[in-house]
Amino acid sequence: MKPVYVIGHKNPDTDAICAAIGYAALKQQLTGETYIPCRAGEMNAETKYVLEKFGFQAPKYLRSLKPRITDVPYRQVEGIRQDASLKQAWQYMRDKNVRTVPVVDEAQKLEGILTLGDIARFNMEDRNGNALAEAKTTYCSIAETICGKVLVGDPEACFEQGKVSIATVKPELMEEHMEAHDMIILGNRYENQLCAIEMQAACIIVGLNAPVSRTIQKRAEEMGCTVISTPLDSFTCARTINQAVPVRHIMRREGMTTFHLDDYVSDVKKIVTKKRVRYFPVLDEKERCIGVISQRNLLDTERQKVILVDHNGKDQAVQGIQAAKILEIIDHHRINAIETGSPIYFRNQPVGCTSTIIAMMYQEMHMRIEPDMAGLLCSAIITSTLLFRSPACTEVDRQMAEMLAECAGMKLEELASAIFEAGSEIIEHSPDEIFYKDFRSYKVNRRSFIVSQVTSVSAEELKELKERMLPYMQELLPRSGQDMLFLMLTNIVEESTELLFVGNQVENVVQLAFSRDARHGSVVLHGVVSRKEQVVECLTRALGTAL
Repeated sequence: MKPVYVIGHKNPDTDAICAAIGYAALKQQLTGETYIPCRAGEMNAETKYVLEKFGFQAPKYLRSLKPRITDVPYRQVEGIRQDASLKQAWQYMRDKNVRTVPVVDEAQKLEGILTLGDIARFNMEDRNGNALAEAKTTYCSIAETICGKVLVGDPEACFEQGKVSIATVKPELMEEHMEAHDMIILGNRYENQLCAIEMQAACIIVGLNAPVSRTIQKRAEEMGCTVISTPLDSFTCARTINQAVPVRHIMRREGMTTFHLDDYVSDVKKIVTKKRVRYFPVLDEKERCIGVISQRNLLDTERQKVILVDHNGKDQAVQGIQAAKILEIIDHHRINAIETGSPIYFRNQPVGCTSTIIAMMYQEMHMRIEPDMAGLLCSAIITSTLLFRSPACTEVDRQMAEMLAECAGMKLEELASAIFEAGSEIIEHSPDEIFYKDFRSYKVNRRSFIVSQVTSVSAEELKELKERMLPYMQELLPRSGQDMLFLMLTNIVEESTELLFVGNQVENVVQLAFSRDARHGSVVLHGVVSRKEQVVECLTRALGTAL
């Protein structure tokens, strides 16, 4: 059974990461099934510090939930070597129940493709008996194909010149049909065997396990003629012998269509529907061939099962969420537009942090919270509520944080100070990294805007950031695709925010939203620390009024 992914929103903050880890662990304990915490973007310094402090690995990074080849039940086949005989290839296809087999080297790198159609076409079209020579087939391969053994000659040598023929006539008539270097299939007649050798046959094949005299073997060795003995009769031997041709002689090398494990199923479908081929080789990240995939396999794609935490809207979800099967949503934001194919478990509570809800669920299920998990969830509540300074913070958030801190054996104020200090180390980052570190996109009627937020315990650091970021935002606006850009420089200690802004008619919007003079690209908002409760809601109302 495929694992269930537990994932937060794009551009994840600490709550989105910690909630995914915490809920995945809880679900796994409750069900015994596999739940994997994931993330939909890069983590910030604050989150990295929290994970390292409490000993957690970074969640798996998912760029998209769109199904990939790795999600499809493709046929895992090792493939065959190009020196294998057609008989061996056919036996491999029969045993593996496949119609196409990749031809690979010792490192599993793809060298060609062989299909049942290729084998059938070769058998129908080869009329001159020269295929074994053209393919430079080894005598040991020929002997193996006809269930025989090499009595005289080097088994590893190749049949390189001449045709294959049957000599059932009298020796005097053989001269009319035989040429030097031919391979002759014959019976137990001494005179026929000797005649073939004297006429410089490259190889004679003696059927029905007929004895080959020492005289014949000695003369064959002197003339450089290989002697093979087989239990087959002449007709069966002649009908079977071309199966000794090596795969390399008929395999297709050019125009091969291959796919990689990371290729999207939707892209692959567009390609395979235009091809008259049933199976296609699948390559891994090291270009090794690991199997084949068919159009039918693509129809059996299993949708990835996911649980969303800390968001419930498509705009914040990982790419390809529409292709996944959503099982649950655990969130504390306003309800947004997201569709599911069937009823799901949806828990949405008016608290300041999703990790608060996760901690409550541990308690409700009577599950013990380990100290490291308690520290992780507590850290998320601290960052989301700015240690209870945010207006979105509730008494439930405070109670859960205190309980978790006690369980982790830590003091809230000391933990908060360390987390905020780790998250404040952003001054050396590029303006792009700073602006897109923690942002949300919004749209009101036909106006789109971004609100980004940087938190710090240093007033000096925020002052320096303002000097860098305002010119950057003016340069960014034309290429951002947005009507307005906002950046909150939030001082956690002073519980205030300086809001930077650029955009068309943005001054009017800011003045309507906060009743402040907005002529210089920034306003100071005392007591404002929450993006959602204190900034976005005000901007949304102002944009509605302005329109």
